[in-house]
Amino acid sequence: MKKINAAVVGVTGYTGMELVRILIAHPGFDLVAVTSRSQAGKSLTELFPFLAGTDAEMLPVTFPDPELVARDCHVVFLAVPHGTAMNMAAGFVNQKVKVVDLSADFRLRDVKTYTEWYGVEHTRTGLVQEAVYGLPEIYGSEIVRARLVANPGCYPSSVILALYPGLKQGLLNPEGIIVDSKSGVSGAGRAAKTGTLFSEVADSFRAYSLGRHRHTPEMEQELCAAAGQELRISFSPHLVPMNRGILSTCYVYPAGDIKTERLRMVYKEFYRDSPWVRILPEGVLPETRWVRGTMYCDLGFVLDVRTGRLIIVSCIDNLCRGASGQAVANANLMAGFDLELGLKDLPLMP
Repeated sequence: MKKINAAVVGVTGYTGMELVRILIAHPGFDLVAVTSRSQAGKSLTELFPFLAGTDAEMLPVTFPDPELVARDCHVVFLAVPHGTAMNMAAGFVNQKVKVVDLSADFRLRDVKTYTEWYGVEHTRTGLVQEAVYGLPEIYGSEIVRARLVANPGCYPSSVILALYPGLKQGLLNPEGIIVDSKSGVSGAGRAAKTGTLFSEVADSFRAYSLGRHRHTPEMEQELCAAAGQELRISFSPHLVPMNRGILSTCYVYPAGDIKTERLRMVYKEFYRDSPWVRILPEGVLPETRWVRGTMYCDLGFVLDVRTGRLIIVSCIDNLCRGASGQAVANANLMAGFDLELGLKDLPLMP
């Protein structure tokens, strides 16, 4: 297999770190460039000592120069903040480099909605409609042909996979959907902040951004497409004292009389060609430890007979399935590789 040169722009955060971990062992991509404005001049092992002894241990961290990166690379992973990524992405696309953007800059198809929720005017509106939303289970055929993929957010990855098939098949009522999600602390990023210090997080559990989390319109956009109509969800995120993982509990009313056995069959059929979505058997509910470090999304179903609500529980690893691993899966498709190439790791247990 001929390797394709790849670069990670913005390597110092958790998503950049996870990208490096995956790409170093990837048989199809050759990681030849990593960049950082704040850490330029160091080697990768100075930033990440766990990389000692790998092929990339002495790879230099360089200042992000799009022209130099584009000269040497065919695929670029943008792990930079929203607002910054849009112009970088446009520059790479114009130089015929394929881009997987891990920021939110191209996820929302309505630029007014983007500005409303992110507080930034979009400067590359011409690329917004071209960008493909990077959820392979739904948009795989479009990702194959894409120049620019908008990698989904971590919470949306767990929620969309949980609700999309049921809404698409008309089995779930699009009214009154409630989503309660819990995330590990790595979801808040690697920058030092008081709210994510050990003493602030350990032995505690808190909600945040209630009613205004930026991932809400992204989830609604994709779930509206599934349902074929406008809908609104009530989304409540929480921070739990663990490193990685997301557990989303979705409360929704069935559209008519339906048993969990029937729903499970529909989901299995919908995801029959999706190697990473696992429909758990009756009586078994997902746990974050079962997906740690992997691309798996585990789904469990419970019908609350007393209230008439259906409860769908979804678990993913926020850094792998919810960010960097999914970015590599998208790049696999863009490069003509098998979707699972370099992404077949089993969960880290215990």
